[in-house]
Amino acid sequence: MSQSTVFRQVLAALNRLALLASRVTGLSLNFVRFGMVGATGFCWDTLTVYSLRHVTNIYVAGTCGFLVAASANWALNRIWTYGHQIHDAFHRQWLKFIMANFVGFIVNRGCFFTLVSINKLSHDNPIVPIMAGTITGIFFNYLLSKRFVFR
Repeated sequence: MSQSTVFRQVLAALNRLALLASRVTGLSLNFVRFGMVGATGFCWDTLTVYSLRHVTNIYVAGTCGFLVAASANWALNRIWTYGHQIHDAFHRQWLKFIMANFVGFIVNRGCFFTLVSINKLSHDNPIVPIMAGTITGIFFNYLLSKRFVFR
């Protein structure tokens, strides 16, 4: 089986899952897809923070984690969530996505930085503040991405 066939099958399965979640929750299909992509971003963010936290301080690791996750999310949203739309050039749209999500960054990393600053458990186990930041930032990121990046 070719890689493109496997990719199409995985994408079809994800589409069915997103459609089911949309119907069950009453949320828009694009928001469900954006949230599913955000879940992968959470994984990238967590992997990056855990990889860098012993090399640099937790704040630099957290900022790098956000940038890695935001870049991966932009690519997946471009391909899947908003794949049916005409897009700007890669570099232009990526920059718009990063700029639009700066509000989400402030909310997301504000939550993250606050938790790691005031709670030793969160500092030593950053998965909890990463998750809290992801949840608080998703609505800002979705609305701004939909309005300014993927229109």
